[in-house]
Amino acid sequence: MNTLLPVAEARARLLSLAAPLPPENLATAEASGYFLTHHLKSRVTRPEGDTSSMDGFAVRAAEIEGPWRLVGESAAGRPLDRPLGSGEAARISTGALLPQGADAVVIKEDCDCSGDRVELSGSPPSPRTRYVRQAGSDFAIGDTVLEPGTRIGPAQIALALSAGHTHLPVRRPPRIVLIDSGDELCAAGCEPERGQIYASNGPMLAAMLAPLPCEVERVGPLPDSIDALANAIGAASSADIIVTSGGASVGEHDLVRPALENVGAKLDFWRVAVKPGKPLLVATQGKQVILGLPGNPASAYVTAYLFLLPLVRHVLGALDPSPRVIPARLESPLPKAGVRAEYLRAKWDGNTVAPVRTQDSGALAALAAANALIVREPGDASVEPGDTVFIHLLENGAIA
Repeated sequence: MNTLLPVAEARARLLSLAAPLPPENLATAEASGYFLTHHLKSRVTRPEGDTSSMDGFAVRAAEIEGPWRLVGESAAGRPLDRPLGSGEAARISTGALLPQGADAVVIKEDCDCSGDRVELSGSPPSPRTRYVRQAGSDFAIGDTVLEPGTRIGPAQIALALSAGHTHLPVRRPPRIVLIDSGDELCAAGCEPERGQIYASNGPMLAAMLAPLPCEVERVGPLPDSIDALANAIGAASSADIIVTSGGASVGEHDLVRPALENVGAKLDFWRVAVKPGKPLLVATQGKQVILGLPGNPASAYVTAYLFLLPLVRHVLGALDPSPRVIPARLESPLPKAGVRAEYLRAKWDGNTVAPVRTQDSGALAALAAANALIVREPGDASVEPGDTVFIHLLENGAIA
């Protein structure tokens, strides 16, 4: 237990302790944020036939120069009920089915229409751009439109509904209990005594989890008491994941480990080669995973980002639950990295990134000012302005 686990190894071990949750069917319109459990195959063809991509007149491509006799209209949802003969045109709106016999569209802006006579006043469309969407050009019956592990968002909801699916196969939302502990903590709305601070980690973690489908319960703040912690952990027997905040280090008042022993939980690993957040603790009790985060707010935030959020995405069935990294150009120099992986709170403007003024693990103002984490692997060489570094993007705020 004295060896510090590398971040990637610690995350892999954590995820191995929890299986994806049981599947359930959820109304498609309510599935935002969930992850698909199976391939989703289309039940329909879209477009069902050739359709117009512009407002204009449906004609035969062989007669693209016109003129034409107007014989009717094909509107979206109300197609023309007769074939188009030689020399004929039909008024057509965007998204409407082409009449039988038509294979091109001349746009309204390039035509003059007087009575039932339509003439070309502009350039005819080229053979490659005749403003026709081919049948099945979006998807056809039997096509896989979404892969397992895909996160469902607005576009995926629209696609699934268009493909004929009113319900989607997803995983049950995890039940998560967040426990704040520490004699120094004062609940929001109460008057703190001398030396106390307001408890903020629980609400912060709940807000981090909010974009994911979860059932979150907050407990505390609890006093520094083994019994209080053990009772809270024991009372959360129906939770899939328990998250404690504070009390995971080695001080006299760090009581999460003995509390876990009292309830019979099995410690899997403790301490990770990460800065901030070294005292991270992971235990299990049956199928339940217990994640002990540090108490300092920046440490709790960073370790929740690196471990708690991937764990929740994993049990929800994400294909790749790990946080994504993107390259960015460094604005200010950084010295050689230390022996632990470092996650520097930083500001990213869409192009360059710079660390915020302080990296203290208790600095909330600096954390709130950050919208990215600069990733520094153990022993990384010093880097200069203009060099490329890798960052995680946070949901902490807008780009400056």
